[in-house]
Amino acid sequence: MEDYKLKTFSNQVGKNQSKTTGLKTKGFGYQILGFGSGGGAPTYDIEFLVVAGGGCGGNSNPAFISGGAGGAGGYRTSTQPVFVGQTVTVTVGDGAGHQTTARGDDSSIAGSAAGLTTITSTGGGSSQAYHSPAFDGGSGGGSGDGTGAVGGAGNTPSTSPSQGNDGGDGSGGGGSSSPPTGAGGGGGGASTAGANASGSNGGNGGDGAANSITGSSVTYAGGGGGSAYSGTNGTGGSGGGGNAQSAPTGSPGVAGTANLGGGGGGSGWGGGGGSGETDGGDGGKGVVILSVPTANYSSSTSGSPTVTTSGSNTIMKFTGSGSYTT
Repeated sequence: MEDYKLKTFSNQVGKNQSKTTGLKTKGFGYQILGFGSGGGAPTYDIEFLVVAGGGCGGNSNPAFISGGAGGAGGYRTSTQPVFVGQTVTVTVGDGAGHQTTARGDDSSIAGSAAGLTTITSTGGGSSQAYHSPAFDGGSGGGSGDGTGAVGGAGNTPSTSPSQGNDGGDGSGGGGSSSPPTGAGGGGGGASTAGANASGSNGGNGGDGAANSITGSSVTYAGGGGGSAYSGTNGTGGSGGGGNAQSAPTGSPGVAGTANLGGGGGGSGWGGGGGSGETDGGDGGKGVVILSVPTANYSSSTSGSPTVTTSGSNTIMKFTGSGSYTT
């Protein structure tokens, strides 16, 4: 067809144009101008890791002796093409604090023009009180002790590949039994689900996922551990999940690790006839990391990311919200 023929004429150097979009004659040959949206700006690939804020561990008091754990923030990673001159807006979610929110805050990247699909990782689900299901999220929270208490669902809303896993179920009769029994479930992690409580033992947090976008392997998005009153506390999953604290000590759960999106550990009530609550561990703040070929790096950023290089790539680590212009 005529539209796909390239015509060159030696007596009209640099003036002839083919009828093929994106091709121009130059001398006795031709030059490729580039292809993209409407034959526009050139593209290159940007690699990303988006981790949301973790959920908080469950509080404890005389009614619910052992708190469940917070689920890890959603974990998403892949590569997308971007156009030169496009602004990538970065949002980094905070972890949930002291059971004040149902889940941690979302993290995301979004483009200023066509070509970059918005990627959102959902905050990790927090634990809830005795007999109540834990909250859903990127990874689900583990439930506190008590009959019928179930862990929250992970990968909510659904993404492919999955952004996280379910939280574990609690066990036992909580403060209504004498002596108190039961334990909290572990929070879900990016790689595995949180473990159910078993008898008087708390469930361990689900493990996070290892990623080498920075040039070194780091594990992100581990779930927190569920608390136990008379048994063994659950431990946080790899990737920043917080450990549970022993119920008789009345200690707050350990917070998830900041900028790994870990879930907070469950707390245990201190006993002694008091009526006050002991706080679960806060969820860890999320993180967004972008990696681009150093040859294409524009150095145009906001939000003060940490900028490093690894091999032929430049890496931007955002621990707060900001932007990068390609």
